[in-house]
Amino acid sequence: MAFFSPDITAHDLWIDIEAVRTQSPLVHSITNLVVMNLNANVLLAAGASPVMAHAHEEVKAMVGIAQSLVLNIGTLDPYGVDSMKIALAAAHQRGIPTVLDPVGAGATPYRNQTLNELLNVASPSVIRGNGSEIMSTANAAIQTRGVDSSASANDALGAARALTARTLGTVCVSGETDHILDAHQRWARLSNGHVWMTKITGVGCSATALIGAFCAVQADAWRATTAAMALMSIAGEVAAEKAQACGQGVGSMAAMLLDELQLLDDATFKARLKLQTASL
Repeated sequence: MAFFSPDITAHDLWIDIEAVRTQSPLVHSITNLVVMNLNANVLLAAGASPVMAHAHEEVKAMVGIAQSLVLNIGTLDPYGVDSMKIALAAAHQRGIPTVLDPVGAGATPYRNQTLNELLNVASPSVIRGNGSEIMSTANAAIQTRGVDSSASANDALGAARALTARTLGTVCVSGETDHILDAHQRWARLSNGHVWMTKITGVGCSATALIGAFCAVQADAWRATTAAMALMSIAGEVAAEKAQACGQGVGSMAAMLLDELQLLDDATFKARLKLQTASL
C-alpha cells in the first residue's frame, strides 16, 4: 500500500471550511425523523445546501444531482431502508462520496440486518458513529443502549481499524476525543467540543451530515472528515461557553451552535483546534 501522509494543519482544514462556504455543495440526506430539521439547518449554517428526498420515485434522480449522499438509520422502516439502498447504489454508480451514520447499531437485530444489507450494496466513503455503534457495525459483540454509547471511543479503535479494512474507507469514532482513521493507516485525534453537545438531540447526526458536505469539496475523505468534525466540535465548544456566560442553557446553545457554524472565523478556529495526527 502506498504511503499517505497523516500531516494536516489547521490551515488545511480551514481551506476546506471555506470551500464548503463558497461552493455550497448539494448534500442529499436520507436521515432520521428526529434530526431532519437540525441536520438541514447545520448544513445551511456551514454553507452547504441540503436536500432530503425519500420517495422511491425520485431518490435516484436526486442522487443524480447531488454532490454527496448521507444515510442515517436512526428511525428505520422498510420503505426508508429501500430508499437508502436505491440511493447508495446510485451514488456508488456515480462515484460521489457517501457517508453512513449507524445510529443505535447493536440495539436491535433489525438495525444490524439493515447495516449489513447497506454494506453489501456498497461500501460508504465514511462511517461515523459513537464507540458502541462502530463496534457493532464492525460485528463486535456489544449491546447499545438506545443511541447512547456504552463503549468509549478508545474501546472502539480496534473495531474501527477492522471496519476501514472492510470498507477501504474512513471511520470516525465520536467521543470525548474524536478518532478519524482510514484504510491508509492515518489517524487523527480531535479533543475539542463540550459535554453540552450531548444534551442536544441530533448534534452527532448533524456532524455526519456535515461530513457529507466536506467530502463533496475535498476528495480526501479522511481530511474532509477531520475538517467537518473539527468545525462542529469547535463551534459547539464556543457556543456552550457563550451560553454559559449569559447564564443560559442548552436551548440557547442550540441556536448559538448554528451561529458559530456560520460565523466562526479563521483565527478562532486555528487558536482552538486540538488536533493530533499519526500513522498507525
